[in-house]
Amino acid sequence: MGSSLLSIENLKIAYPSSVNDSDKNTSWAVNDVSFSVDKGDIVALVGESGCGKSTIGKTIIGLLPCHTRVEGDIFFQGKSITSYNPQEMRRLRGEGIGLVFQDPMTRLNPLMTIGNHCQETLKAHRSDLSSQEIRQRVLDTLELVKIPKKRFSQYPHEFSGGMRQRVAIALTLILQPKLIIADEPTTSLDVTISNQILQELTTLCKQQEMGLILISHDLNMVGKYGDRIGVMYQGKMVETGMVKEIMKNPHHDYSKILLNSTLHNKEKKENILESLKEKTKTILELKNVEKYYSLEANFLEQLLGKKTEIIKAVDNINLQLYEGEIFGLVGESGCGKSTLSRTILQLIKPTSGQVIFQEQDISQLSPQSMISLRREMQMIFQDPHACLNPLITVEKAIAEPLIIHKLADKTEIRSKVTQMLEKVGLCPPEDYLRRYPKELSGGQQQRVAIARALITNPKLLICDEPVSMLDATVQDQVLQLMLDLKQEFQLTYLFITHDLSVARYMCDRIAVMNQGKIVEQGITEEIFMHPQHPYTQKLLTQ
Repeated sequence: MGSSLLSIENLKIAYPSSVNDSDKNTSWAVNDVSFSVDKGDIVALVGESGCGKSTIGKTIIGLLPCHTRVEGDIFFQGKSITSYNPQEMRRLRGEGIGLVFQDPMTRLNPLMTIGNHCQETLKAHRSDLSSQEIRQRVLDTLELVKIPKKRFSQYPHEFSGGMRQRVAIALTLILQPKLIIADEPTTSLDVTISNQILQELTTLCKQQEMGLILISHDLNMVGKYGDRIGVMYQGKMVETGMVKEIMKNPHHDYSKILLNSTLHNKEKKENILESLKEKTKTILELKNVEKYYSLEANFLEQLLGKKTEIIKAVDNINLQLYEGEIFGLVGESGCGKSTLSRTILQLIKPTSGQVIFQEQDISQLSPQSMISLRREMQMIFQDPHACLNPLITVEKAIAEPLIIHKLADKTEIRSKVTQMLEKVGLCPPEDYLRRYPKELSGGQQQRVAIARALITNPKLLICDEPVSMLDATVQDQVLQLMLDLKQEFQLTYLFITHDLSVARYMCDRIAVMNQGKIVEQGITEEIFMHPQHPYTQKLLTQ
């Protein structure tokens, strides 16, 4: 046990459906794992999806399903917490140990403002604070994670994915816990914001002697901010040590595979350049596209003379996509990338400007007219779990677009769905048809989302951060799959990402967005080698 802040000893975990009478037949999600975290220590847990990283985090904070089998022990500040009753565990959560989830929307109530979220958390744990003290601490914490005071009264749906994750981090920091478990805390954030938040989070942990368990698939991030690392594979801790030593000289075969996966961009970019040909036929053109939002002043602010603030989410965008190319859109969270993609699809109408798809101005079409056209333009979202209905099977999820667009009768649907599952590498298809999203890994869910997007045989595929929530090895597989499918289906990709290495690997041309504007665009390699705009230069040096 020692004097560590947290000590995990011979931890074994099996979920209810995997528990058998004998150890020999039990399927252990975590199998005989031991490690410790000291005050101010940053310990990274890395490994592919399903290796047990998040299960360990949930076990520490008592969030496992009922009847889960747990063996071994967990000591926090010298006391065993495995036998805590519900009341003791509630006190431990938040004040003792804080958890930052991968998906911020699992923690945010869509009916509550951001300020109320933070205030409610403080009131539940700190009844000794006055209303004024609570409000001030909330504002200070929001400022720490770069959320302006003026957004205090806004709701989660008014924030970008990256901004919502900052709120989730603020909700953890606000109680000043002794230990923070950060489960993929910057998955949805761009490189600059990721660096800012992790720099602030790790600095805060050092200054206040808070421990940090950083669960991540981003080895570049781990190498920059972690002190020690534990590499997990199939429930076991296969290698531990100092981050710099393992990054430089890994010993276990899986550690070597994991590190090689992060280097694939530099090795394979040459293939992309070789396939880049001169494109002449335009499939999509944006002319002076703008999307503005009004931030209304409340009644009191109106009495004080405050005027309505205009937010220029998309500001005078002009670009062309050529048939058969992969065009990348990169920039920080909140810069307008996702808003622009939704404007292209007419999920939201532009304030002004033209969206011309296959020589037709679709910004003037009615919603009914857009339904038939939308089969030609499909989207792959960032979080596959969020875009798949948890109550319907994989077969029904993929078949749904065929039914909506009347592209197949009942006798053809099963055959088309089966063929598409084979195309995206979910074989044999019969094993996946009747599964639900919760029964799939993150990589498998994203393959289903890709199959669903391709089933209508579209011409343009808009990919909004399609691999940001996947670990390095699965990310590599999905990117290669997307390249293969592009050739087979003769697709054009608009590829939105905050991961510059992914953009360099995938895209023929890129456009860099900042504060709603495109500040630079051109051939990918030229921009990476010779960036012209100061913002692009800053982005590439992160």
